[in-house]
Amino acid sequence: MKVWVIGVSAAVLLGGALAMGVATQGNDTLAAGLRVAGIDVGGMTSEQALEAVGSRAATAPQVTVTAGEQSWTVGADTLGWRADAQTSIAAAERATRSRNVLTRVQAALGQAPAQEFPLIAVVDAAQAKVGLSALTASLNTQPKNATVAFDKASKRYIVTDDAPGRKADVGGAVAAYVAAPTLTTLSVPVTEWKAKYTAEQLQGYVAQGNSLIRPLTVQLQGTQRKAGLTGLQVANLYWVRESGIVLDDATINSAFKRLTGLVNQPAQNARYALQNGKLVRVKEQAGKVADPQPALAAFRKAIVDAAAKNVVLPGKVSKPTLTLAQLPDAAQLQLITTGRSTYYHSSAARRTNVANAAAKINGTVVPAGENFSFLNSLGSISASNGFVGGLIISGGRTVDGLGGGVCQVSTTAFRALYQAGLPVVERNQHSYRVGYYEPQVGFEAAVYDPGLDLKMNNDTGGPLLIKTINHNDQSMLEVQVWGIKPARTVTVSPAIITDRIAHPPAQYVTNPNLRPGAVQQVDWATDGYNLYITRTIKDAKGVRSDKVSTAYKPWRAVFEMGPRS
Repeated sequence: MKVWVIGVSAAVLLGGALAMGVATQGNDTLAAGLRVAGIDVGGMTSEQALEAVGSRAATAPQVTVTAGEQSWTVGADTLGWRADAQTSIAAAERATRSRNVLTRVQAALGQAPAQEFPLIAVVDAAQAKVGLSALTASLNTQPKNATVAFDKASKRYIVTDDAPGRKADVGGAVAAYVAAPTLTTLSVPVTEWKAKYTAEQLQGYVAQGNSLIRPLTVQLQGTQRKAGLTGLQVANLYWVRESGIVLDDATINSAFKRLTGLVNQPAQNARYALQNGKLVRVKEQAGKVADPQPALAAFRKAIVDAAAKNVVLPGKVSKPTLTLAQLPDAAQLQLITTGRSTYYHSSAARRTNVANAAAKINGTVVPAGENFSFLNSLGSISASNGFVGGLIISGGRTVDGLGGGVCQVSTTAFRALYQAGLPVVERNQHSYRVGYYEPQVGFEAAVYDPGLDLKMNNDTGGPLLIKTINHNDQSMLEVQVWGIKPARTVTVSPAIITDRIAHPPAQYVTNPNLRPGAVQQVDWATDGYNLYITRTIKDAKGVRSDKVSTAYKPWRAVFEMGPRS
């Protein structure tokens, strides 16, 4: 018996035929209904699809970058954006391979929904960083640290304000863009960059520094000897820094040396004194001086203690180094050598200081093997030690200062001791050639209290007596060296000038204290010189020579003028 299937539609028959065709078609084309970046790639080979999609990917989208109150619109490619059409097509290829026959037939008949694949993009992080850094560079500002300064008007430390900086967080924006390359708006955070040192932080140090500005008195333990510093002098002993109070070691050591010089009572060696026209021996005396290390430690501690107004310096006994028994009879002393200098045209103040300094070192005894120190023999260059104002060299100028004329005495002492053959331990020159020490140019020694001394070692084998004779009426000073005369001859040559530098033009400065139109000269021109003096010594050791070199600066004349009317 035959069975007929009636009513089979042509569509079914056609679908069956189509299914057979789809099932048997090649796998080198993409399935129907697939779209990549909005482009229908169904039926295309991968190469055709890549060409079609690639033409659209060639144009980079625009990206708006915002940072703070500023914004820029740029091509995404300038920020490292790059379309990856190959990866997008590969997704369509995978979809094609995953479809079964029924899905393919439905797609071919338009009965299956189209499948859309976006255009894949990637961002090069390094290029994005370069691009965003260039855009936001002007937004980056360094913070301004607060600073500490000393205000001369108020004589107090003050704080200048800090200011924060700004910093664009490019790294964060790059990370966001790499994670989402399809972004068309990109925000770069701008953060505040706080200063390392703020005014609030430094204010405490400034308050501490200002509390230390007060007078400070030092006293030698067991005595009534005192010396002091003003508030400003104390302020000069430390700095207020961002890290706190910092002591100025060099200034502290200088102040300590000056203060102990005022309070110390050094031992007095046995010495000679003039009585009734004859030299007689005077017995030695013990003294008391600050014990250097503990006294300096106490001084430093007091500086940073605002409550300390007085500090007691630990002391120790100062023992003489030359006793009466070691001092030769004055009748045995011989004149070894004499140094001379003239001081014509000196002012009354300068003559006072010459006479005072000469008297102070007169009678100094230098034990065998020890050093003669001009400043130790002199004592301090201070008003309390009999010195008055006079012209001195300071800060590149000849100015009024205490003790002008003392160097006349140190120079004359140097000439005597050098001619006696004593080794030079310390000798300093003046800045420029001084007329008072002519015609023996370069044969001079400058001193300054504190800091510059004249020191010579007594190598004669016996004690030496320093004797001064001041002929004020002749403007001439003599310094004599007495002792047991050693068997030596000493010859000092005149100065040999190796170079001469012309002085600069005169300088004119206004002095409001002068009447209008008045002019007065306050410094005098002199050329610069490089020179040396040679000394030859002959004794039991043989013949030896040494030299003293001097480099004088060229010096300009300076005129002060009254203000213009």
